[in-house]
Amino acid sequence: MKILVSGSHGFLGSALVPFLIPRGHQVTRLVRPYDPAALDGVEAVVHLAGENIIGRWTPEKKTRIRDSRVNGTRVLAESLARLAPPPQVLVCASAVGYYGDRGEERLQEDSPAGSGFLAEVCREWEAATLPAVQQGIRVVNLRIGMVLSPQGGALAKMFPAFRLGLGGCLGSGRQYLSWIALDDLLEAITFALAAPNLRGPVNAVAPTPVTNRAFTKTLGRLLGRPTLCPVPAFAARLVFGEMAQELLLASARVMPAALLASGFAFRYPDLDGALRHLVGKDA
Repeated sequence: MKILVSGSHGFLGSALVPFLIPRGHQVTRLVRPYDPAALDGVEAVVHLAGENIIGRWTPEKKTRIRDSRVNGTRVLAESLARLAPPPQVLVCASAVGYYGDRGEERLQEDSPAGSGFLAEVCREWEAATLPAVQQGIRVVNLRIGMVLSPQGGALAKMFPAFRLGLGGCLGSGRQYLSWIALDDLLEAITFALAAPNLRGPVNAVAPTPVTNRAFTKTLGRLLGRPTLCPVPAFAARLVFGEMAQELLLASARVMPAALLASGFAFRYPDLDGALRHLVGKDA
């Protein structure tokens, strides 16, 4: 399959491209501004491009976050819709931020959107794929949770503090984290490209979300380090502002109902097994 990948130099894209090529796919990296010639003959597109959401959300940062996702996706979807023939499938990144802060509520793809900046961005982000949908392209909006990998993302940022014994819960520790091992996410993207009945919102998370407290204790135990240095909610808000409230302290207990119903099998369905693999402590 000839696959076009945007955001191919980011954390996820840089892992996806070398994952796809040995499986017989022809992969082209898409960079902005889009070169129309790069779209010719494309059978599938994986759209991962977007401004990094980590950092203090100044008004300028929020504008970049929104525009890079919403406007970038709309331009790409419109470009794909004009192709003759158009690609068969567009797998477009979204995020579990769609659901907002929902406490202990179990969330599936048909759960309503939440409130807040991230939820608004995710709604608009997914809606921006409409030109592709209207042209008959199968669109999968992959609502991605916290991706676990020692090479990047949140886990890589946690490792230094945890290895020094300075890890601890964020806020109350009762907020749910919806996570997925990088290996499983790469498999889920590949699965979405090939599954003809999979379309619309798809939660890309492991089937066992955990609280921040449980995550903290599990990681500390596997690293052989204490986790006695909590970060109070007020301190997180003081340092990161709005980002802390929506990304670090919010609770989203998200289930991968669509993936499971489609027959997808997780290699690392539980946190202990995933973290054992990632920290090199496989049994």
